[in-house]
Amino acid sequence: MSEKIEVGSVITGKVTGVQAYGAFVALNETTQGLVHISEVTHGFVKDINEHLKVGDEVEVKVLSVDEGAGKIGLSIRATQEAPAAMEVKAKKPRKRQAAPIKVESDSTQGFNTLKDKLQEWIDQSKA
Repeated sequence: MSEKIEVGSVITGKVTGVQAYGAFVALNETTQGLVHISEVTHGFVKDINEHLKVGDEVEVKVLSVDEGAGKIGLSIRATQEAPAAMEVKAKKPRKRQAAPIKVESDSTQGFNTLKDKLQEWIDQSKA
């Protein structure tokens, strides 16, 4: 691979291939890495082809280097500032409000215990 490429460094590269899962970026003549689709930009990317095409020059940050497997993980979005709306969403998790529970104490519907109904049945049988 290459001794020059270190995790955390920002490098300008050229897109050499685009797949549904990400884009391959040449960092120099002999080394290339993968920008996973989740690392292309902030927010959801449905179709990577809307953001990148072969031949594009992009600035990437090196996320990981696996010398043994010969893989380099890259990120384009790590070189960009997150939009203000996204930062707010990331800091505040959504809370779901529970539906109010209605309790009707004088309701004639629903289940009654045997003890409650026993006297009523005795009275009905005498009539």
